[in-house]
Amino acid sequence: MSVLIVIPARYASTRYPGKPLVGLKGATGKTLSLIERSWQAAVSVAGIDRVVIATDDQRIQNAALGFGAEVVMTSDTCANGTERCAEAHQALGGEFEIVVNLQGDAPLTPAWFIEDLVAGLRAAPDAEIATPVLRCDGKTLNGFLDDRKAGRVGGTTAVFSRQNHALYFSKEVVPFTSKPYADTEDTPVFHHVGVYAYRPDALAAYPIWPVGPLEQLEGLEQLRFMENGRAVLCVEVQARGRQFWELNNPEDVPRLESMMSEMGIA
Repeated sequence: MSVLIVIPARYASTRYPGKPLVGLKGATGKTLSLIERSWQAAVSVAGIDRVVIATDDQRIQNAALGFGAEVVMTSDTCANGTERCAEAHQALGGEFEIVVNLQGDAPLTPAWFIEDLVAGLRAAPDAEIATPVLRCDGKTLNGFLDDRKAGRVGGTTAVFSRQNHALYFSKEVVPFTSKPYADTEDTPVFHHVGVYAYRPDALAAYPIWPVGPLEQLEGLEQLRFMENGRAVLCVEVQARGRQFWELNNPEDVPRLESMMSEMGIA
């Protein structure tokens, strides 16, 4: 099955304008933009046929072409990354059998997250969309709770059925936990990793559906699939000692740089 990775990127982020071009310093002291680090993560994935950056901004296009990426220009009316992926896939002929949306704010996404995600969707013919989830240890969960106490939007959490079909995604920490957890202790909370794999029919239908109340309240694009009765598969992935975090706020820059330093990511 042919697989395309699309990295949607826009300059006019509501919470962090210009985010794709923000520099992140790695373990060697070298600074690369967020979008370049996300592209490097994408091209390291095995079994992928093509990787493109989808943007509506000339500054991002110029930066991406400068480090050798392929760019698809999309309209400035795309409301989120999924709509941008749908437009990019259509512009490329709409012939890929699986389209992966690697959001441009997740440069620490390990290659095996995406490889496992694609394998999970292939093995689940009843699912039209798949997304990875990672069980939180106490350190990660406490970081989420600290962010919420400080009024910051941190990671998204997911709850799902025994069949691994998503029940809900939220920027609040769900499910509620009444006990504290040690840093290295497993918790019942799952971190939603901001990557999606779509079958082309579901992806093409997505921009046609109106925004539902849950998507509007949470600001989470994947809820539109659920509000329209489409099955979203949650694929549990393993950290294998890797730390993972998304760049949501300016305060996340030193956090990501610290993680890259600890993991030896150049």
